[in-house]
Amino acid sequence: MGQPVREYLLTLCVTVAVTYLLTGPVRKFAIAAGAMPEIRARDVHREPTPRLGGIAMFGGLCAGLLVADHLPNLNGVFELSNEPRALLSGAALIWLIGVLDDKFEIDALIKLGAQMIAAGVMVMQGLTILWIPVPGVGTVALTQWQGNLLTVALVVITINAVNFVDGLDGLAAGMVCIAAAAFFLYGYRIWFGYGIEAAAPATLFAAILMGMCLGFLPHNMHPARIFMGDSGSMLIGLVLAAGTISITGQVDPDTMALFAGGERNATHAMLPVFIPLLLPLTIIAIPMTDLILAIVRRTWNGQSPFAADRGHLHHRLLELGHSHSRAVLIMYFWSGLFAFSAVAYSVHSASMWIVFVIALLSAVGLVLLLLPRFTPRAPRWAEFLVPPRYRHAERAAEAAAQDASGPEPEPARPVAVGVSGVNGATAVGPRSRFPERRKAGSAR
Repeated sequence: MGQPVREYLLTLCVTVAVTYLLTGPVRKFAIAAGAMPEIRARDVHREPTPRLGGIAMFGGLCAGLLVADHLPNLNGVFELSNEPRALLSGAALIWLIGVLDDKFEIDALIKLGAQMIAAGVMVMQGLTILWIPVPGVGTVALTQWQGNLLTVALVVITINAVNFVDGLDGLAAGMVCIAAAAFFLYGYRIWFGYGIEAAAPATLFAAILMGMCLGFLPHNMHPARIFMGDSGSMLIGLVLAAGTISITGQVDPDTMALFAGGERNATHAMLPVFIPLLLPLTIIAIPMTDLILAIVRRTWNGQSPFAADRGHLHHRLLELGHSHSRAVLIMYFWSGLFAFSAVAYSVHSASMWIVFVIALLSAVGLVLLLLPRFTPRAPRWAEFLVPPRYRHAERAAEAAAQDASGPEPEPARPVAVGVSGVNGATAVGPRSRFPERRKAGSAR
């Protein structure tokens, strides 16, 4: 079992390295190509930022698949299954549409149609849901049309759920990375714990998805130097959906029947061990909730479900008073709580301590939500371990006190006119005439 772990680790590291190294040149290309849209009313950032980060993420996906194809243990995934090729073809199509949208702003209905076509391409190559386990009933085989429609629906919903949550620096990439990590643990346990090779493609997809997100995050954390854009958000949403479909509809639950008493009792009894429907939905619970609330909110207000607004969960965290970084960390916390709690419960469903731990962590999350004004400060001995914004607490406190008391009078000095400021505004003198923008910085 150690050899497959090393091969997964190698695939992960190659994906991380390729994505990270490609993101810098892609940023320069995006600036040269003019893929820097103007600031919109719903945006949180204050300066035009290049998009097209999905180009680097797609390069990481291709590199990860290429490396895995040449490894002894992971090579069997490509020989015994057509799912990696199905994923690559669907990902290439959705990535191309995303690149065009990042540059030319494609209509939402056209993107929706492209998402359905990408899902259809994967279905045509065998990546589809064949059966679903139903508690108290057993394994229910789906007809071809039922499986195809359910697959397309799951792909479209997951893509848009991830796309909707991509509103703060590092938010979508971090949440999907957390989901992919939980999914990897789950898929690896199914594959090697129960000896079910049908779970191998989903496990590989999760490892590559983690690498794509980890490689892009250093460039995308606040303040972001580049956005993934729709080319990235739709891509990682499709990869997450592909892993969900693979392990949900391809792995036969009967092969994991650990309990006696007939198919109906076996499926019902082993449901906490094998959660083919609940775990994928739990992993994207936060993005899915945001998607549902957005659709209900916009429809209730008489708007199109695809109309953009500032009512997402991350926007509401900012309105409560949380900083940009703190809002992102809170979303990370809840995403990890849902995903890893489901994995832990699938392993030890009979242990009550898991329920208590989940309840305790939920209480901690609620406390974090109620303390929006709390600012973490690192002790001096640990300042070299944290980002610069958490260092020198005394200087930060002095600066805040000075801003609260107002600027001190300054002697007359020559005035330089014509210095370009944020978004084309003109700054006069050595200090900008826009202190509120100076304080906000490049927060998105």
